[in-house]
Amino acid sequence: MSLNKNMRVMIVDDYNTMLRILRNLLRQLDFNNVEEATDGEEALAILKRNPADLIISDWNMTPMTGLDLLRHVRADAQLRRTPFIMVTAESKTENVIAAKQAGVSNYIVKPFNAETLRAKIGSVFGGQ
Repeated sequence: MSLNKNMRVMIVDDYNTMLRILRNLLRQLDFNNVEEATDGEEALAILKRNPADLIISDWNMTPMTGLDLLRHVRADAQLRRTPFIMVTAESKTENVIAAKQAGVSNYIVKPFNAETLRAKIGSVFGGQ
């Protein structure tokens, strides 16, 4: 079974260059239904109005971090089951544990390429 390339993907990062990189990588993978937000609060407001099928969020953002966004998503009955991939520059064990405890679906350590992103998305959706 192949992934639904039309699914809505929300990318969240407070660094415009990273949003552009993520959008380009997703485009390489034929995901064109991509919405972006520059912080967790903006993402949450958009998601409450129009839930996404997948959230890919940076960890280090202000004022709301990716971990805070993840906790809000998991606490929201409408968004709770949305797959959530965390992007981080650090693979510190305590960060990984915190993200897992908060209910992250998977995480990607920067830098990464389209193939890594494809594999992570595939694993989140049951290796489809």
